[in-house]
Amino acid sequence: MDFRLVTLWFLAVVAGCGCGWWLLVAARVIRDLPRIPRAPHGLSLPLTGPEPMVSVIIPAHNEEAHAPRVVRSILASQWKALEVIVVLDRCTDGTWEALQPIAAADARLKLVVNDSCPADWAGKCNAARVGASHATGELLLFTDADVVFDPSLLRASVAILKHRGLSLLSLLATPGVRHWFEAIVQPVAAVMLMRMYPIPRVNDPDNPRAFANGQFMLFQRSMYEKLGGHAIVRDDLLEDIAFARRVRDAGGRGGLCTADGMLRVEMYESMAEFHKGWKRIYLEAAERAPARLRSLAMEAFVCGAVFPIVAGAAILCGGAWRGGTMDPLATVTMVLGLGCVGALVIVAGWLNTMCGAPALAAIFHPLGAWLVAHCMLEAASDLDHRRPVRWGGRDYILEPRPEGGYAPPPSISN
Repeated sequence: MDFRLVTLWFLAVVAGCGCGWWLLVAARVIRDLPRIPRAPHGLSLPLTGPEPMVSVIIPAHNEEAHAPRVVRSILASQWKALEVIVVLDRCTDGTWEALQPIAAADARLKLVVNDSCPADWAGKCNAARVGASHATGELLLFTDADVVFDPSLLRASVAILKHRGLSLLSLLATPGVRHWFEAIVQPVAAVMLMRMYPIPRVNDPDNPRAFANGQFMLFQRSMYEKLGGHAIVRDDLLEDIAFARRVRDAGGRGGLCTADGMLRVEMYESMAEFHKGWKRIYLEAAERAPARLRSLAMEAFVCGAVFPIVAGAAILCGGAWRGGTMDPLATVTMVLGLGCVGALVIVAGWLNTMCGAPALAAIFHPLGAWLVAHCMLEAASDLDHRRPVRWGGRDYILEPRPEGGYAPPPSISN
């Protein structure tokens, strides 16, 4: 058996599969782009009648560095029927001192101090519950302390909520890029999450796939109270997806839009924080199913790392062996390798720009794919071995479920 012949055939087949995969990804993105709603579109939608009061609720635990920025950006909104409630949740830093001058100058800002958390509640959920109890608005907006609002964001979001008859509207924030992992790993992580929850499927009125992003959840107050508020998700690691499922199960409609720069976020300061945060996201997004996590990890690793690495070998071997008796096969192998690498760089670069990352960071896509796959595999292992997941000051020991093992809550009466 000729070693070079076998090698060339192997490299050609794998590189061809990789090229086909990335072209398929491009085709799917082109197909779905027109069906992805964007927050700026809400500015063109009419609003009739008086502005409904919007209560913006921000749980804040030691957010001295971020809280003033988000509060100022919300108070600068074009939407006038507005109140901002910041729940200072067991803060030990200068968050109160940083926000007090803003509250003194603008009566729309309310500061609520919360010094305790029940043992069976996640800290953020409890702080959100406390904030909601002080809210007077017809619409309740839960957001995070590390985001920044565009002045027209509330107007656009309320218009979309009303126009589409939604019970819950969520936005995908535009992430900032300050660290290497935000440029290289974050786009891969986000794309894999959207692979699990495609935006058109989330917005499908006939067969919705429930999803929401906790950085921006705009509720009709009537639906929030019908569900029982944050009590229904008090022990969920990912209360946003849990809320989306509860809204769907209660007969309400959820919607998801991309923020397109109208909502910006800076989430993690280190790769360790990034890994921990995304592991929690994938655990709940996969409905705590180890098999699904491993399947997604394999997809990310093979398509994002193995294909381009083998394609690189196809380019090298095909180019080196073109002068031999297998010249046509070597040429085809090299061309397929070039096609795979080129398709990956172009398509991944395109996806990077959609995620707010530099297009050129796509050349490091294999590294990002490997790190995302590792995160998913570790999440699956944590489930298998009942290792505690620490989040918000609590340890959670999660029980693994079979794939598709989400159990809806009991029906909710009006």
